[in-house]
This record gives sequence, C-alpha cells and structure tokens, in this order.
Amino acid sequence: MGQYSCPKLVIDPITEQPINCGRNNRALINCTLNEGIVCEDDPNRNTFIKEIPCLYTNGYYFETSLLLSIFLGMFGFDRFYLGYPGIGLLKFCTLGCLFVGQLIDIILIALQIVGPSDGSNYVIKYFGPRLTLLNADNDSLIVLQTDS
Repeated sequence: MGQYSCPKLVIDPITEQPINCGRNNRALINCTLNEGIVCEDDPNRNTFIKEIPCLYTNGYYFETSLLLSIFLGMFGFDRFYLGYPGIGLLKFCTLGCLFVGQLIDIILIALQIVGPSDGSNYVIKYFGPRLTLLNADNDSLIVLQTDS
C-alpha cells in the first residue's frame, strides 16, 4: 500500500469490465512507483505493468440466451445463439428433443453451466446473477475449525 499508484481503470459500460480485458481474463495497466520507492532490479525504472483480473466477454448476453432458451429453445435458437450449431440443428429437428432437451438447456443456461462456445463469459450486469465457481486443489489452504 502506498508504494505505487495506478491510473483509474476505464470500464466498458456495456460489459462492465476493463476495456483491455484479454482472453486470459487479465487486463494490463501501467503503474508508477511513488516518490522515494526504488526498484531493486532496475533503480532507473519507475513504471511497471500490473495484471488485474477481469472477465473476458465476447458479446453474448446471459439474459438473451436464457430468454431464447425459455421461449424458442424447442427450435434450438439458444444453442445457435451461443455458437453450437450442431446441437441447435438437433433440437430444431426433434422439437427440442420432445421438450426434454429444452428443459435441460433452460436449467444448464440458468445455472451458467453452458456458456458461449468460444470460452468467453456472459455479459452480465455487475450486480446480476453471476456465478462464481470455487474450487480446491493441492495448493489450497485448508484450515480446520476447532470447537471451543
């Protein structure tokens, strides 16, 4: 805290993510060292690039895909919209797999399990129904709680 300062992020009003958010879900910003702070690697350098987390979106709206799934899912419009033409054609030819496929897709899209085919995230309002996945791996810290 107080060792460097970064410019205020420019946020895209549509996606509510930083303008330069990349496919790796990171945005790069140029930060400047504050007065009196010296970099050990290069004392003459006073700027550096910092990565901040963001959610890359490619224009697929969550609300649109959910509404397409509810009202036109039997014809596969939801899957065509998300970039899955094969499944969309299957649903179109079988009337949403006799409406069972439509019901399954409504649930999968509502839970955000099925997303856009290009691997991007849905465009969702900041306080919207965004799903945050939590996971644990071998590097996760597990703290046991003792009852006192």
